[in-house]
Amino acid sequence: MSKIHAAITGIGGYVPEYILTNEELSTMVDTTDEWIMSRIGIKERRILKEENKATSDLAVKAIEQLLEKTNTKPEEIDLLICATVTPDLQFPATANIISDKLGLVNAYSFDMNVGCSGFVFALNTASKHIEAGANKKVIVVGAEKMSSIVDYTDRNTCAIFGDGAGAVLVEPSTEGVGVLDTILGIDGAGRKHLHQKAGGSLKPASHKTVDAREHYIYQEGQPVFKLAVTKMADVSVEIMKNNNLSTEDIAWLVPHQANMRIIDATANRMGLKDRTKVMINIQKYGNTTAATIPLCLLDYEKQIKKGDKIILAAFGAGFSWGAIYLKWAY
Repeated sequence: MSKIHAAITGIGGYVPEYILTNEELSTMVDTTDEWIMSRIGIKERRILKEENKATSDLAVKAIEQLLEKTNTKPEEIDLLICATVTPDLQFPATANIISDKLGLVNAYSFDMNVGCSGFVFALNTASKHIEAGANKKVIVVGAEKMSSIVDYTDRNTCAIFGDGAGAVLVEPSTEGVGVLDTILGIDGAGRKHLHQKAGGSLKPASHKTVDAREHYIYQEGQPVFKLAVTKMADVSVEIMKNNNLSTEDIAWLVPHQANMRIIDATANRMGLKDRTKVMINIQKYGNTTAATIPLCLLDYEKQIKKGDKIILAAFGAGFSWGAIYLKWAY
């Protein structure tokens, strides 16, 4: 009997209509388009401006597109995993809310909070459920309303993040395509450099924490950048070595869209001199955290061919990092 692999069989995505440009940001904080482009590589980002709309609403839009494209009915889905750091509520899980809004009546669902590595961790989890025979149709969605935790008076972080969602359908395949290998890692000591100070059980919300602006992203840029460059590059090279892959074998690198310099460093370390093999859309959407990788796959979907060897690579809060090697299924 042929080995069962978890294959991505469709992609959907959604970004809000409102475009926050570098020019507009320069009226809010002391920054310029030139400064942002030279250091991060972001030209604009999408922001969810509608009232009473949350991360689940972004996810619902992405999954609706996915279901339509794959001709899949909501009741056919048996598992939904939502990767997010901006849940609608502290509880219940945003995945539960998404399931209710979409009518996924036969699915169980849960959230994964692994920062910018969330999609890679969630896709790995989905693949294990598929390989074990526990599930047949799994949706993995990375969805973030990062604008809800961005301090738009902090010039060091407000230019980086945007809102959006990307979703994939994962199904079993015996054709030798799908997820073939995964490497994941964490270093919890890195949390001091990238976190949200208040709002959890350690420091519950209060007038004091709100006044101190402690419910926004706190990031120390240099240590985060340094380790992101090292870990994302290292894990990508490691997964190539484990699977005897040369740079010529790789059709696509799909890196987390955090910073163009990190993306370039990862590609250079892998020996990918041909930048047309690297999926990049950071200039359009910024860092949408768990949504960056599926949104990249969606943007490049028409260029990907069945059997293409692809590496997904990410680094995020935790610190967390990971890479997935897969063969494209359609």
